[in-house]
Amino acid sequence: MKKYFEYTHTVGFEETNIVGNVYYVNYLRWQGRCRELFLKQAAPEVLRDLQDDLKLFTLKVDCEFFAEITAFDELSIRMHLVELAQTQVEFTFDYVRLDPGGGETLVARGRQRVACMRGPNTRTIPSRVPDSLVQALEPYAA
Repeated sequence: MKKYFEYTHTVGFEETNIVGNVYYVNYLRWQGRCRELFLKQAAPEVLRDLQDDLKLFTLKVDCEFFAEITAFDELSIRMHLVELAQTQVEFTFDYVRLDPGGGETLVARGRQRVACMRGPNTRTIPSRVPDSLVQALEPYAA
C-alpha cells in the first residue's frame, strides 16, 4: 500500500514564466491543492468543521527544486505524513514528473506544517487535531 496521497496535474502555460519553466510559486499552490483534495476525499467532516470555527493555519512552507518542468509536463504531487502532533500536522510533498514511457523523475520536494486553531479571528487558540483528520491520516503514518 502506498503511504502517500496523490494529486495528478498537467502543467499549463499560465504556470510558466517568460523563460518557459514553471514559476516557483505554483509549487506552493499545488501543495495547498493537494491538501484540499485530500480533505475533500478522505476527511469531508473537516471541511464542514472549517465552515464552523476550525482554522488550519499554515505555519511553515518550503520547497527545494531539483529539475525544471515546463508546460504540459505531467506531475504527481505526493503528500506524505511526517508528523501528527496534538495540535499540528507536518507533511512533505514530492513533485514527480511522470514520463511518457512510464519513468518518474523527482523534480522538487516541499514541506508544510499546519496548526489547528479554533475561535474567532481575533482570539484563536490552538486546538487538537480533529479525530476525523487523525483517522483520515492513519493510512499515511510511517
